Amino acid sequence: MKELAGRLTALDPDAGAAVRVIAYFDRLSESRAGLEALVRGAAVLAGVPARLVDADRRVQVRVEPDGTRRDSDLPPDPGWPSSALIPDGAPALWLERAPVEQPSVVDAVILERAAGAVRRVLDRTRGRAPVDDPALVETLLDATAPEAARLHAARRLGLDPAGRARALAPYDGRPRIAPAHPETEPPLAGQRMGVGPAVPVLDLPRSWTAARTALRFTADGTAQDPGTRVVHADDLGGIALLADLVVPGAEPPPDVRAVEAAAASTPWLLATLTAVASTASLRAAATGINVHHSTLQDRLAHAEHLLGWPVRTPQGRLRLQLALAMRHLARS
Repeated sequence: MKELAGRLTALDPDAGAAVRVIAYFDRLSESRAGLEALVRGAAVLAGVPARLVDADRRVQVRVEPDGTRRDSDLPPDPGWPSSALIPDGAPALWLERAPVEQPSVVDAVILERAAGAVRRVLDRTRGRAPVDDPALVETLLDATAPEAARLHAARRLGLDPAGRARALAPYDGRPRIAPAHPETEPPLAGQRMGVGPAVPVLDLPRSWTAARTALRFTADGTAQDPGTRVVHADDLGGIALLADLVVPGAEPPPDVRAVEAAAASTPWLLATLTAVASTASLRAAATGINVHHSTLQDRLAHAEHLLGWPVRTPQGRLRLQLALAMRHLARS
């Protein structure tokens, strides 16, 4: 290939460069290079930043031409040379070059070879995004549906019946199903959501039940409702048992009433208590809410007076954690 590239370069520099690009990405594919290495290769070869954005699989990688990864929240310029990952798909890989009427031969080959290699990595490591058909998803998550119907739904959704998947329970949204690969981030990032455990496809009703329970432990992430917006059922452990004890709409437990009463008179209280309950130390909590350590100590002394129990002892911190968890459950 190297000799061929040399001969072609003598006849046509673009053709020789294109052959070298093909050989480069073939070597990366043979070595099972990851996504960042492939995007880095595109950037270095093109001499401009390269960007990969696959919204369905929550992938975003941007690399400078010197090989440095530097992601950006700015949307890609539609005029940049780009390539889709699948035929007739939306652009997903861009070279951040000034818009031109027609990309160069070399840019076109870089995009084509890099996109193909990226697609193979995504299919291998993160699975194909299943078709999002609400009726099929509902059937697959319904424990009372016949097994044959759920198998049919799984196949129609693009899921391997012998594989594993997880159910997602978005807040104020319809159920979703995601492939169960450890490195896969759940879709709908940023939304309030419960994430079920990875299970065999036919056990997805169990994952759905766990995802709905996890959703009850989520929060809006605001000053009025601080806390985690995405909760994984796998992370709850025994605390998930609280969901069976605290019924939404019923009289909240006494500690929850104490927290609500204290919060009604003290605007900073909920954010402060949540920081203390969810961080490893008081200094980390102070940093998280951007206050001085001494200020946090003063706040906690006032909070303990309002609540009626200490929150800086191990027992008091556990009691606080349970009270905040039950507060989410009581209103969900």
